[in-house]
Order: sequence, then C-alpha cells, then structure tokens
Amino acid sequence: MPIHTTTADGIARIVLDAPPVNALTDALVDELLAALAAAGDDPAVRVVLLTSAVPRRFCAGLDLSALAGASPEQIAALLDKLYVRLAEVQTRLGKRSIAVVGGAARGGGMTLAIACDLVIAGRSASFGYPEIDVGLLPAIHFHHLHRIVGRHRAFDLLFTGRSFSADEAHGLGLVSRLVDDAALEAEALGLARQLAAKSPTAMRIGRAAFHAAVDAARIDGAAQAAATFCTLAVTPDGREGVAAYGEKRAPRWGG
Repeated sequence: MPIHTTTADGIARIVLDAPPVNALTDALVDELLAALAAAGDDPAVRVVLLTSAVPRRFCAGLDLSALAGASPEQIAALLDKLYVRLAEVQTRLGKRSIAVVGGAARGGGMTLAIACDLVIAGRSASFGYPEIDVGLLPAIHFHHLHRIVGRHRAFDLLFTGRSFSADEAHGLGLVSRLVDDAALEAEALGLARQLAAKSPTAMRIGRAAFHAAVDAARIDGAAQAAATFCTLAVTPDGREGVAAYGEKRAPRWGG
C-alpha cells in the first residue's frame, strides 16, 4: 500500500510509502484523499502529520510514465483529484495539518506540502517546480505562490524549474520551521502535540476562518489550474516533454 496511517494521542500520521520517489499515481492520490478524509471525520484526531517513509524523498510529483500513455480524460481525472479534490479535502479537514519534509519535494510534491497548514523541513530537504522542463506547468501554484514569495520570485521558481534548498525555502516563507535532519521528527511531533492541546473548537473555527481569508484564490483557481495543466499535457510539446523524460534524452520542442 502506498499510504500508511497510524493514530495516537490525537495525532494522525499519514505516511507516503511508494519507493523509490513517492511518485503520484491514481492509486496513491486516491489513498491520500481517503486518509485525509478519514482523519477529518475521526473525532479523536486533532492534528494530521503528512510525512514520508522513503529516505531522502518526500514526493517527486506526478508519475510521468503514467502520463505518457494517458488519454486526455485520464489526465483530467488525475488533475481533478490532485488540484481540486485535495484543495477541498484540506479546506474541510477541520484539523491542523503539518507537512514533514525530510527530502526532495518536487512538482506535485510541492502541492501536497503547501496544501498543509504548516511545513517543517530538515536542512537537507530540497524543493522545486520542474514541470517546465518537461513542457508542463505547475498551474495550481500560479494562484498562491506569488502571495507567499512575491511576484518576481514566484516567476523565477515556476519558470526556471530550478531546485532550491530548504534554507532558501525557509527564507522565502515556504517553510514554517527549519531544523537539523536528526531533530525533524521530534520537532514535528512536538509541534503536533502543542497544537493538539489547544481547544479543538477554537482551532476548527479559527482554521476555517483563516483558510477563507487567505486561500480563496487557490481554492477558486483549482479547477482552472487543472484545466491549464490538462490542456498543455496533450499538446505536442507536452507529449514530447514527457516522452523525452521517459527516454532520458533532451526534448525536441516543436512549439
């Protein structure tokens, strides 16, 4: 199973476990949405931790090998889950959520992390939006990234596709807390316990009000972002980029 969930002391741990890189497939995204919904419905859960069991990897993003042979309808269904339904499930969660990033987060992995309320990263973690390198776009991040890091820095990250360090991510405001790798789990659990000790009613109502105030653009733009990704994915350049990635060669863009 690509997802494991355990619950103790009011904390649900949702663990990505799909070696080698936790690539996002239909099955993994379905299980993640189900695990988040179950945590939201469980009155014993007050905080959700999203983490990885794969060493040095949080999530590499979409499984591009699956995209290579997918129909437009299949691509649209997957992006609807990753963009629209994930935004809906996280918004309705009613519990605090913490992404615990101890390795590489790329593309759709950034979507999973930033959808959480807090992001804690180890110093060796790294981040990036590499979709542009395969002729695709991380369209959901167009709606919120500029509000976090500023317009020009957002354009830099989204359109160069470069990877960047946890130190830079923390400086940009994409990471809430940056800790030594060895202290990552303890820091995440400590923060989870601190949040779990608060009034669940105040936290639930406060979280909903906070999301309504700051996340409207991301939530409202999720369907548009999914459509943008899907439109591009079935163009000749989109197909070529994914094929080149699978064949480990430089893409030959047609434009």
